[in-house]
Amino acid sequence: MRKLTLFFILLSSQSNFYAQTSCSDLLNRVESESYGTTYSSYGSDAISQVTFYDLTDDSYNTYYFAVVQFTSSYNKYIYQVSSITERNYSYNYITSAGKAFWKYIQPYNENLNCAPDF
Repeated sequence: MRKLTLFFILLSSQSNFYAQTSCSDLLNRVESESYGTTYSSYGSDAISQVTFYDLTDDSYNTYYFAVVQFTSSYNKYIYQVSSITERNYSYNYITSAGKAFWKYIQPYNENLNCAPDF
């Protein structure tokens, strides 16, 4: 069973908040049900922008997400990250958005399996 499916089964058993069936559904739900904080990287060859969201379900469980838009394709990909990821990324993205992405967001790639596998 894919981790993504397991993720949705576990979350939907707690609440119907994340009762999704696909990555695009989850992305749309996160973007529509929460206000995000966006970090744009105008000079980056790799990352166009990253938006961080946190959502709390009916049982007061909080989930943290990063939506990454790559410069090459402008496609959006969603990562489930930790509560400190946004802080770490925000301290480092000005120097290099690509390096900050690899260090603080990419390690969470397999949590949802909704992002490219580099």
